[in-house]
This record gives sequence, structure tokens and C-alpha cells, in this order.
Amino acid sequence: MRIFAIADLHFDFKKEKPMNVFGRNWENHEEKIIENWKDTVAQDDLVLIPGDISWALKLKDAIEDLMKIENLPGIKIIGKGNHDYWWSTSSKLDKLNLKTIKFLKNNFYKFNDVVVCGTRGWDTMEEHSEEISNEKIFLRELNRLKISIESAKKAGGEIVVMLHYPPFDSDGLPNEFFDLMKEYYADICVYGHLHGEDGHKNIREGIIDNIMVHCVSSDYMDFKLKRIL
Repeated sequence: MRIFAIADLHFDFKKEKPMNVFGRNWENHEEKIIENWKDTVAQDDLVLIPGDISWALKLKDAIEDLMKIENLPGIKIIGKGNHDYWWSTSSKLDKLNLKTIKFLKNNFYKFNDVVVCGTRGWDTMEEHSEEISNEKIFLRELNRLKISIESAKKAGGEIVVMLHYPPFDSDGLPNEFFDLMKEYYADICVYGHLHGEDGHKNIREGIIDNIMVHCVSSDYMDFKLKRIL
């Protein structure tokens, strides 16, 4: 089993949200992702997708985009991004009865000797993250990561953490989400969210405090999946 990752698919079956505002390379990005996926992933591989899956606003409208992913090779673990407004309760997601997709929500998944956990995270690069109105969201997301990573630690194995937001602040320094990963000795972290030249200049990758960090924003990787393990 190989493990790949790609974030920020931004699928849009209604074709109402053109992504080329972030650059011309986003033109026909869905087709690029799907083609590269089919060329890369085998049926027994694992694909991590840390957020921004579909532009749909409601779950019923996201089904077509989810089915595109369902029908691609591999087992997929999907996390929530800041634009996944369709994201619903665990029971409603489970009722979709998807065969190759698993949703990461206050839980973890173990595959052989690898344990996948994580949460959406929160944006500590933006000024609005300092606002009191966002403090509850920040603390809630931090607690969700703690619940997920604690369970993963007990299960045993190499710990892979999926976040949508980068675990760094505007100065490129590790934030509280990164500190929590350090506390529980996570091995790998994948994140997305950062787009275009302005976003990509804030990317940090490589081994940081003994954690291998990967940015897997789709445009950063030219809409190809990155093999992380």
C-alpha cells in the first residue's frame, strides 16, 4: 500500500466557481487532477484529501463531486476544508454509503502500521485569527485534533496528521496545532489551503522538529498527487 495526498480539489459540478482567479494553471484543473490520479494511484493505495473538496453548499449538491472521487482508484480519507460548506453530521455522511471514501471527523483510521488522524485546523496566518469571535473556533479545532491524535496514539503505528490549514503562523513559526503534533510524536503532517504566488510563498515543508511536513495544495503540486509514504 502506498500513501498519496492532495488537497484543495475544489470540484464544482455546477461550474460556478472558476479557480483561474488564482492563476491560469487552474484552467481545467478538475480534468488535470482526475487524469493524474488515474495514472498514479492503484486500487489498494491510500489517498489523503485534507479539505476543500467541493464548492457545493449543501450535502445533496456535493454528491456528484463526491462520486467523482468515489469512482477513482484507491481508498480515500477526506477532511474538512474552510470551503466545504456541504460538510454534515457523521450520521448523514455515513448514510451516503460510499465504498471507497472515509470521512475524518473526531476519529482516526488505521491501515497496516499507519494511523491517520487530524482536523481542519484554523487560520493563524490572518489577522482575523486574533479576533475574539474566532477564539472558540480555534480552541474547538485544537481540541478536535487532540481527540483524534490521542486515539491514534493509542492505536499504535506511524502517525500521519491531516490538516487543512497550515500549522504555522504568519511568520512561518509553528503554531499550537504543530505543538500538539510534537507532544504526541506525530511522524508526518500534510496540509493544503495555500494558493497562488502569494499563498505559496508562505509554504513550509521538510523535517521540522522531527515531523515530516508536506504542503499538498493541488496547484502547488501542478495538480498531481504527492506520494508521502
